[in-house]
Amino acid sequence: MAAVLYGIKSCDTMRKARQWLDSHGIAYTFHDYKTQGVPPAQLKDWVADVGWEKLLNRAGTTFRGLAEADRQGLDQTRAMALMLAHPSLIKRPVLVREGKVTLGFKPEIYAALFGVQ
Repeated sequence: MAAVLYGIKSCDTMRKARQWLDSHGIAYTFHDYKTQGVPPAQLKDWVADVGWEKLLNRAGTTFRGLAEADRQGLDQTRAMALMLAHPSLIKRPVLVREGKVTLGFKPEIYAALFGVQ
């Protein structure tokens, strides 16, 4: 089963992850969740795997642009609703391979995941 890389096409970290996968000849499908959205069931799976706290990108401009009331007192239900409404709130990239979710991009982590030297 090929890997699926979720993220936003214009993101610099996404470009690095895609370039790394391409340069190592690793097959993957890219899903731009800014234009294609994220199915609620998929988001629920990610939250179950890594937790909503890790998945929610609080450092980005989208989070900082939310109303103060939306940023305060977050719980899983509210965070998931915000991530569905604003996919840019999801950390990126999200790599799904063999049912496992990996957040972010670090060459050494990808190398270990794909058995590349």
